[in-house]
Amino acid sequence: MKLSTKGRYAVMAMVDLASCSAKKGKAVSLADIAERQEISLSYLEQLFGKLRRCGLVKSVRGPGGGYLLARPYEDLRVSDIITAVDETVSATRCAPGSAEGCLHDKSRCLTHDLWQELTNQITLYLNSVSLADVCERRILGTSGLQLAPHKDEETSIAAAQ
Repeated sequence: MKLSTKGRYAVMAMVDLASCSAKKGKAVSLADIAERQEISLSYLEQLFGKLRRCGLVKSVRGPGGGYLLARPYEDLRVSDIITAVDETVSATRCAPGSAEGCLHDKSRCLTHDLWQELTNQITLYLNSVSLADVCERRILGTSGLQLAPHKDEETSIAAAQ
């Protein structure tokens, strides 16, 4: 399972927008976001059109124009952003929401419930994380830590020494 660039770039751009507009208190241009995040300007324009239509950002025209968040960043969820750009997160190979399975006879494979529950957990997590959580680095986890070796790996490391 992989989240496409559409969802990842939309979240990156929204975090950039939230961070910069909070510091400067004014609209942020897509060209500035594109440069800082190394994302194509034309791609950002497409994404921000969708974000605007979903009410997540508002545009400001004229000199000093650009984009602002439409709501406080504490009220914007990562899942809102991903959904706004038509992204789906699914670990199954079945069509989302379909009663039919992925096998040739339309039945579900033996691992369907495992992958569906993983999808549910990802969705719950993305619903629980606000844009403020990301901007203020309140995401907890092990992503910045080196994980300890599994017990079997410890045994093979000790045997090698």
